[in-house]
Amino acid sequence: MSQDLLQTGTNELEIIIFTVGKETFAMNVMKVREIIQPIPVTSVPNSHPHVEGLIRLRDEVLSLVDLYKVLGELRAEEATEDKFIVGELNRMKVAFRVEKVSNIHRISWSDIEKPTDLSQGLEGLVTGVVKVDDKLILLLDFEKIVVDINPETGIHPRQIEGLENKNRSTKKLVIAEDSVMLRKLLHDTLTAAGYEKLTFFENGEEAFAYLNHEKEEGTLFDNVDLVITDVEMPQMDGLHLTKKIKQDEVMGNVPVVIFSSLITKDIYFQGESVGADGQISKPEIAQLVKLIDELLHV
Repeated sequence: MSQDLLQTGTNELEIIIFTVGKETFAMNVMKVREIIQPIPVTSVPNSHPHVEGLIRLRDEVLSLVDLYKVLGELRAEEATEDKFIVGELNRMKVAFRVEKVSNIHRISWSDIEKPTDLSQGLEGLVTGVVKVDDKLILLLDFEKIVVDINPETGIHPRQIEGLENKNRSTKKLVIAEDSVMLRKLLHDTLTAAGYEKLTFFENGEEAFAYLNHEKEEGTLFDNVDLVITDVEMPQMDGLHLTKKIKQDEVMGNVPVVIFSSLITKDIYFQGESVGADGQISKPEIAQLVKLIDELLHV
């Protein structure tokens, strides 16, 4: 990734573009560890239909997810350009079979639009749509793809079992998260932990507009105790949201926690540079609750 992206939180990202069947998709470069030629695959009996099998990559054994099956696309018999994209998300590595991989583009999160009227039943698998070189590119929700295959990799209310009982009901949390699935999981889990006053937004832009409105009304600290933000979101990403909050003389006093599947070394550096008060990797919801408790002195 370009050094200026690592340093400034510019609301930009780099995407790698690939095709599966007739459609063109993209993946955030921050999730990509490497792209390799296809290697032997060992099938696994009784595995999920979307899991093609296991591959051995040097000293690691990884699951291979067949994106043709996930997306309902047919793989041509003469397909010779397939690649395996090795990604890292939710602190685990997974390989994805795709067709042709093209190139990397830098785009702005503000150019990514919310998906609407998508064909082929992809509504739940696409987080955004962006036009690159006059072609519509679909950004896939790789976290949902993995959680659909193995729900244990996601967030569950039972993960907070054993947490100390505290009075958390008066604290007001603002949460920016673009995934419908994760908004529901966060709502259920945080509510079970005792954080009942939750206000959700689909992206950083909407969250910042709300915070700014509360500031102008003089009610910011009446209605907001802490902000939780994802990193990847259309319109305004979590790093840019954090930067804008922390650069504001008033809003800067509100704690901001980044909760993302992308807490790599690079992302952690970015989060620190824009002033985040804490960073937790999904799906470590118990650690998130503990950090919120600490920051709010619960």
